[in-house]
Amino acid sequence: MVFISQQFIEQLIQEDVPYFDLTTQVLGIGDRTGTIRFTTRTKTVLACTEESASILRQVGAEVIAILATGQILDAGVPFLSATGNAAALHLAWKPAQNLLEYACGVATKTYNLVQLAQAANQDVMLYTTRKVIPGTKPIAVKAILAGGAYPHRLGVSETVLIFQQHLNFLGGIDSFIQQLPVIKRQVKEKKVIVEVKDMATAFKLATSGIDGIQFDKVNAEALAEAISQIKSINPTLITLAAGGINDANIANYAATGVDGLVLTAPYYAQPADIQVEMVCRGGFRDLL
Repeated sequence: MVFISQQFIEQLIQEDVPYFDLTTQVLGIGDRTGTIRFTTRTKTVLACTEESASILRQVGAEVIAILATGQILDAGVPFLSATGNAAALHLAWKPAQNLLEYACGVATKTYNLVQLAQAANQDVMLYTTRKVIPGTKPIAVKAILAGGAYPHRLGVSETVLIFQQHLNFLGGIDSFIQQLPVIKRQVKEKKVIVEVKDMATAFKLATSGIDGIQFDKVNAEALAEAISQIKSINPTLITLAAGGINDANIANYAATGVDGLVLTAPYYAQPADIQVEMVCRGGFRDLL
């Protein structure tokens, strides 16, 4: 379960409804009772259905049917329905649809990437970076979890991941290796991982006592050879590949034998295509 605050839900509504719905107001239909239904148009991994239901409830609608985040649906499957007056349904319509289309798009993209990667290497895991689209982090995290990935880092406070920028201030890789015992003693419950761009540094780190190496923008062929050699030196070393991993090359990177793939691509997925229908009074024959 990912906690998404009510304040976040209210912000989504307010972005679309700063004051009132002028169209519904001028048509004079606000007090008429109806039903709204959300349906997949393509195969979709659901995400943030619960938050979309919260949007509906927040404006005064009653949710009458919902399928949970993480379910994989074929095209043409209803998954969320609510009743209420036309004013409430129209207030919730676009905030809920926008949330669902982004979140389900990310979840579906993540799921497809996981399938591609694990077809090549059943043990590899996908980890998404913290480079989310600004303002979307809570729903992005929930969506990638729904698709079968995990966050690589939720923020800089939780992991020790050393980049070249850090090493520049530390005096280089050799200075870092000298200080590594002290660093590890201070964060005994954490893994210490270093990002590298060349094989010479990777091999130097493999015998240094480091917990893991993250390879940045190393081509898959060279990486496969390096992973084989590094694992023979240090079988317990965690190995990650990052940088430019996408649908076209993820299987090749997975096949290198790395433990995990670090990527940003899911956050920029094509939105899911979610159909929204509203009817007055009688409702739909099939709510789900």
